[in-house]
Amino acid sequence: MTDNFNLPIVGREGALIVKKHSRLMLNHPAAMKNRQKQQAPHQISHLFADSRLVVHLSGEFGLKNLSVFSGEINNLLEGTDEIQEIEFDFSRVSYFDSAAALAILTIRKDSATRGVNVRLVNFHEKIERIFGVIDHSVLTTPPLKTRDKSEGMITLIGENILELVQDIQDFITFFGALLVAVTNAAFHPRSVRAKDVLFYMTQAGVNGLPIVGLINLLIGLIIAFMSFLQLRLFGANVYVPALVSFAMVKELGPIMTAILVAGRSGSAFAAEIGTMVVNEEVDALKTMGFDPVAFLAVPKVFALMIVVPILTLYADLFGIIGGLTVGVIGLDMSFNTYITQSLNAVGVFDVVTSLIKAAVFAALIAGIGCQRGFLARSGAQDVGKSTTSAVVAAIFMIVVTDSFFAIVLYYLR
Repeated sequence: MTDNFNLPIVGREGALIVKKHSRLMLNHPAAMKNRQKQQAPHQISHLFADSRLVVHLSGEFGLKNLSVFSGEINNLLEGTDEIQEIEFDFSRVSYFDSAAALAILTIRKDSATRGVNVRLVNFHEKIERIFGVIDHSVLTTPPLKTRDKSEGMITLIGENILELVQDIQDFITFFGALLVAVTNAAFHPRSVRAKDVLFYMTQAGVNGLPIVGLINLLIGLIIAFMSFLQLRLFGANVYVPALVSFAMVKELGPIMTAILVAGRSGSAFAAEIGTMVVNEEVDALKTMGFDPVAFLAVPKVFALMIVVPILTLYADLFGIIGGLTVGVIGLDMSFNTYITQSLNAVGVFDVVTSLIKAAVFAALIAGIGCQRGFLARSGAQDVGKSTTSAVVAAIFMIVVTDSFFAIVLYYLR
């Protein structure tokens, strides 16, 4: 007889897994008697010959006697160093649940690290089914609780370097998976969830118009005013419009827009995916056969790559309007003169390269936000940490990429 229920499975390293699984109930009269009150005794016997240890299990093995029989088996294995192969015989087991199965698999994993081969033989069908529902990845997943850091400056520096290397490795791995997913979506556009793309375009683009416009308007005002204070010393006030428009289109428009989008949307992406990871919704997607990167990250990447260049043009316009305000009011320039000077300073090449930079910034912001979200593992604190990390990492990468563009575009033109 088999019944289904939710049983917490406690891993060796403290990981808590709740998994819907089957519980073995054999139709043996003695095993069924007083099953709910107390588990029957178990017996473990062994035979050792030619570096091969055969462990015979009989009776009942479950959560109630987990520590007892696990300790007996571990003591048995630690007693002999010349073991090369271990064979667990389940032919006389009358009761076996998922906790016992996880303990046996943990013993097998530990033995494998010592080079000892472990075989599980003479299964009942229901015991095999129990092993089938165990999530084997839990055996290699690090514990949710972080290890206490060792004291000492050298040790801390070494640990931080190792974390940085691991972080770079995770970053490259995720962007490789993201690149594959984006390429696949480009060749199969119907696989992209258009409603999600439109939703994130609204969130990142339309809702960001007020703050992007205001910030860049003020930036244009500040640059025009500060330029006027310096250029008037040389009687070169006429170059203020060219300076403002050139700075806004070439650098400040794309980079200020990208920083604002990173603060608004990059953090939101990390928080959204991080919360889904903590609530095991991402695991549910994997169980249903969806690729989380394609399902969650690709719509966000496409949405930002569409709206950020548009926002950049919008930011350039408001920056020039800010400079125009100072030029008309403070410098006694006419509207036509200011616009003419601005247009003469900026070419098509500058606008196109500005939009290319904006698209690259958008891909970085969306990718980093999603990647940091997928790194969240447990609790609100981890989600907050991922959100902060997403913003900091995105701004850092924006500045680094902008520096690269500045050098390359200088030599290209």
